[in-house]
Amino acid sequence: MPYSPSGDWQFDIPTLGSKQLPPAARYVESLAHQGYGFEAAIADLVDNSIDAGARNVVVSFLRDGDRLVSLLVIDDGRGMDDAALDVAMIVGGREGYADGALGHFGAGLKAASLSHSGSLTVISRTKRSPATGRRWLTAQAQQDFSCDIVDPRYCQDLVDRYDGIIGWHGTIVRWDSVRAFDTVLSGQSDRFLNEQIEKLETHLGLYLHRFLARDDFHIDLVVEDVRTKEELDHRGVEPIDPFGYRVPGRAGFPRTYTAPIEGVGPVPLKAHVWPPRSQLVSYRGIGALADRQGFYIYRNDRLVQAGGWNGIRGAETHHNLARVSLDLPASANSVFSLTVKKDGVSVTPAFARGIEKAVDASGHSFTAYLAEAENVYREAAKRSVEVQRTSAVPPGKGVDPKLKRALRDELPQIEGADPITFRWETLPPELFFSIDREDHVVRLNKEYRSAFNSGRRAGANDAPVLKGLLYLMLEKNFRLGRSSAQRNDEMALWNSVLLSAARCELSR
Repeated sequence: MPYSPSGDWQFDIPTLGSKQLPPAARYVESLAHQGYGFEAAIADLVDNSIDAGARNVVVSFLRDGDRLVSLLVIDDGRGMDDAALDVAMIVGGREGYADGALGHFGAGLKAASLSHSGSLTVISRTKRSPATGRRWLTAQAQQDFSCDIVDPRYCQDLVDRYDGIIGWHGTIVRWDSVRAFDTVLSGQSDRFLNEQIEKLETHLGLYLHRFLARDDFHIDLVVEDVRTKEELDHRGVEPIDPFGYRVPGRAGFPRTYTAPIEGVGPVPLKAHVWPPRSQLVSYRGIGALADRQGFYIYRNDRLVQAGGWNGIRGAETHHNLARVSLDLPASANSVFSLTVKKDGVSVTPAFARGIEKAVDASGHSFTAYLAEAENVYREAAKRSVEVQRTSAVPPGKGVDPKLKRALRDELPQIEGADPITFRWETLPPELFFSIDREDHVVRLNKEYRSAFNSGRRAGANDAPVLKGLLYLMLEKNFRLGRSSAQRNDEMALWNSVLLSAARCELSR
């Protein structure tokens, strides 16, 4: 029978049935080119840990001598049995998420991992099932989507190795053939790790700051010797609250504005005005200021956009103090669309129309808020010239992360400078400390270590008061390079006084 048009162009396409067309195995290759940054990829794995109810997550960089070999993300979440693990390893395999879950598309684990590694292994155990594992090799998966079943004995051995974290249940995600690791030149592992961990610490601290502010959730970044199992570095991730100022830049803020958005309903916008010239890392330490003004959008307490005006206006310097928090509506809608990488939100024109109508409880418009934030910025620029603190060589290993954060809040950092390491070592009894300008190391005489720990167990980041004071006293010796008679005399004075003080403390 000849085809006869219906007259309705929307439905004027005849069909003769349907057929299934599954993706080719090369689809795996497209997963590896999603544009995930290294820090965003790790954050996606931590999201999975949070969804699994984890309270402790450890990101461990494994090194063998000077060579970086693997990366592990270990958590104490509920874990998975064989069936659940199979679903987790299928692209888009998970069909539904709990209302408060951070997972969204069912592709994060695979896309994040294969963007940075040639091999993804997942080992997991639950309270009621033994350790089990699966492995995807990128080259193999590209041929036929095949996934290896990991030997249960290896699974149990790896779980036993990290039983201090996993306990009775949890998951280990392992990356091998990490492409970033392969680019590290001989002798540059320490520099690479320090830079990478600094960036990861900042990214996780920002995007997961609401979780990290809770007493029952922790993320630690560790560098581990793969042979000796010794921890070479250990840092706890601290929350970086993008609204973490002490006093607002304008009295009466923050204020809540309500935007009537078509298709969604009333959406609360919490508008903040940062104090001008802030040195806090929450303000200055998370990227270019022009990029950090605007909307901070959250989904289930997870930050998914850190700044930007979503097309309603452009970034202007005099709006650097304006930041607005917005929690995405719990119900699905056609206005807000989250990116796969959870690093931004797309909006429809309905959002801009709603912002234009947004008002606070007193009827003040959102436009008036921007004008107030701009006035605070301009008024500060007219006042007395800001005192500029000298940029400093950053603190490094051996400094407690909270102290390190405080030092960075107060002192601008010299970009690319090797950080200053503090180490307890055997020194001549007449020295309390010595410095190595070339390697950027402050060596402390371990004979006096107990004087600064008050009976507590010594650790790599111990004696924060002592190290903080020494950092402030000695930093210029690393920044200025060559020694001088005056600075050498200062160090001799400090050595003598600290030596006497430590001996007094030990004799009490």
